[in-house]
Amino acid sequence: MTESTSEKVMKGKVYIVGAGAGAVDLLTLRAAKLIEECEILFYDALVNPEILKLAKHARLVSVGKRCGHASTAQRFINRSLLAAANKYAKIVRLKGGDPMMFGRAQEEIQALDAGEVQYEVVPGISAAFAASADLGVSLTQRGQSRSVLFVTPRVGEGERNHEWVPAASSAGTIAVYMASKQAASIRDALVSAGYSKAAPMVFVESASLSGRRIVPTRLMDLEEAAEELGQGPAILLIGDVYEAIVDRSMEHRNEYIGQLLAQG
Repeated sequence: MTESTSEKVMKGKVYIVGAGAGAVDLLTLRAAKLIEECEILFYDALVNPEILKLAKHARLVSVGKRCGHASTAQRFINRSLLAAANKYAKIVRLKGGDPMMFGRAQEEIQALDAGEVQYEVVPGISAAFAASADLGVSLTQRGQSRSVLFVTPRVGEGERNHEWVPAASSAGTIAVYMASKQAASIRDALVSAGYSKAAPMVFVESASLSGRRIVPTRLMDLEEAAEELGQGPAILLIGDVYEAIVDRSMEHRNEYIGQLLAQG
């Protein structure tokens, strides 16, 4: 058997791994072990740099995608994974959150299938679950919310807009991914669909990390709330289950404004 033939037969395995919401200690045991053992690791822009430090023996390759920034083309990522499988035995494709939740994992899976490369998907904690834990507010509550919708209003280049609002109208709680840059259009779409301008909602930025930022708001003030966010990944949670946290936030703001007026 020639060397080239051997390389074709002895293809490596690609592990599509969820990095979770951000905190290193929220990685699954399987994810941490694979990151430590892999020979090459392709990682997204939103992966916590502390997680990358676990890959002590791997070549690190950034294939990040960020809204408003230069991004790596998906076709290039697919080709890179296939090429790596002919050179390395254990390849990790590290994605923020869970690979199967708005992570474009399916495109990579299809490319690996077409290239006859073995793969395994390792789940991660998605942002909605980490944000709920940070807030101490359940996505579902008996008698108040019995359904959850995971949605993103964002569409890729060349893709047509999708009608997410009708589905949102029937959900008890809505988790809107990649929402911060589209706050105005989200507000307008929900108002047009009949949502109350006083509907409670909350942004959670950098969920699970010590530098997390929580911005409770109401629909009418959504655009202003988004302006309070930094550059970290943010998720928007919408529903009556957040009424209490929004009320508390407004009480604190009114108290703070009162103190400023008294000082003046």
